[in-house]
Amino acid sequence: MKEAVYYEKLDNGSVRCMLCPHRCFLQPGKTGVCRARRNIGGTLYSLNYGYASSLALDPVEKKPLYHFHPGSYILSAGTFGCNFKCSWCQNWSIAHGEEQAAPAEEDLSGLEDGLVQGHEGEQLSDRDEERSHAWNHMGVRLVELEPERLAGLAEQYAGHGNIGVAYTYNEPAIWYEFVLETAKLVKEKGLVNVLVTNGFISEEPLEELLPYIDAMNIDVKAFTGEFYKKYCRGGLEHVKRTVERAARNCHVEVTTLVIPGLNDSPEEIGELARWLSTIGRDIVLHLSRFFPNYKMSRTAPTPLKTLEMAQKSALEYLDHVYLGNV
Repeated sequence: MKEAVYYEKLDNGSVRCMLCPHRCFLQPGKTGVCRARRNIGGTLYSLNYGYASSLALDPVEKKPLYHFHPGSYILSAGTFGCNFKCSWCQNWSIAHGEEQAAPAEEDLSGLEDGLVQGHEGEQLSDRDEERSHAWNHMGVRLVELEPERLAGLAEQYAGHGNIGVAYTYNEPAIWYEFVLETAKLVKEKGLVNVLVTNGFISEEPLEELLPYIDAMNIDVKAFTGEFYKKYCRGGLEHVKRTVERAARNCHVEVTTLVIPGLNDSPEEIGELARWLSTIGRDIVLHLSRFFPNYKMSRTAPTPLKTLEMAQKSALEYLDHVYLGNV
């Protein structure tokens, strides 16, 4: 655990988290919407600081980033928790999880095999002589991973084509203290930092983090506020602000998961693309095919024809529109 950076103390031991637009009001003992920040004795703590659930050496195109160091690999790390609760979440087991009993300790070994082979989401293990401890939090298996160690691994795997660190798998904004500290160390080593994020972060922490970020893939879940409220428990306008601000500072690509009957109309995709074109026609848009998952396990996959129509609509405004998961 580590004391959170962005929060304010209130009366009677309560606190208000200022990291994301939820602005969670937390009485002592309570945890925020993200399930990763808790008020302990009137102080807000990051519960996921120094813990990781997954680590892999991935092709950068898997983030997906198609116009950022193509052909390279990037060390990808994630933890637990998320400040959205998307009904189709593909990483729901680490984003949401379930409460478990007391933590258990376990020895781990053999990190390098999963990394070199580039298995996405490879369970983190420890190759060092010094053993780590495995923990459970909300049903998620975790191991200790300090910023210095992750930055050191990134440098170590530069010989395998690694260009830096991607903070991904769960929502990196709620791993904020860890990401900020690690990103500074990674930059000092001449490597890059990438965020794969839902973009739902407050302005002040975003501004502090941006100087250390080289690229972002930002999910724009849909282009209506109603969709965000009903299916994500978030807000579109905050995400749009993040896209616009980030694009002035680093390379940005956008991903939209096209879900049948919810956000798949050519008109909506066209409006999304038209807005992105105000940032620049060369901004990259990825339209991904939906497959059943989590609470939407009975929804049919996105028809390929629907994706093709969405792509055609987006190409009226943007120069680079790619189809994913096809």
